[in-house]
Amino acid sequence: MIRYALQCDQAHAFEGWFGSSSDYDDQAARGLVECPVCGSHGVSKQIMAPAVAGTKAQRATPAPDPKMREMMMAAIGEVRRHVEDNFDYVGDAFAKEARAIHEGKSEERGIYGEASPTEVKALVEDGVKVAPLPPGPPKKTEVN
Repeated sequence: MIRYALQCDQAHAFEGWFGSSSDYDDQAARGLVECPVCGSHGVSKQIMAPAVAGTKAQRATPAPDPKMREMMMAAIGEVRRHVEDNFDYVGDAFAKEARAIHEGKSEERGIYGEASPTEVKALVEDGVKVAPLPPGPPKKTEVN
C-alpha cells in the first residue's frame, strides 16, 4: 500500500491509500479520485517524505496521556497483585513445575516464578501456556 498526500484544486489537503503508484494513476485518469471535502476531481499528489522502515522518526511514539498511563499502571499492578495473592510461587522451579502441570504429573493450579529465556522458549515450543508477570511498581528512592 502507498499513502499519498493529496490536494484538490480548492486547496483541501487529504490522504489517499492505493495498492501501487499505477493504481493511483489509473484511478485519477478515470476520474475516481475526488476530494472528500468538496468532491472536486482536480486532485494532485503533494510532495511528501517517504516512510522508510527503521528510521528514528518512525520508531518514535507519542508519550501516552498521563491519565491513561496511570490507569494502565494501576491495571498492571492489579494483575500482579492477583497473581501474587492467588497463585503458588515456585521460584526457579517454574519451568519444571509448569511442564509437570501441563503433562498432568502435578496438580492443576496457577503458579508463578522465575525461568530463563531458554526455558520459556522450550515451554512455548512444547505448547505450555506461559506469560510474563507484569513488573512490580518502581522502587521509590530518596532524593537528597
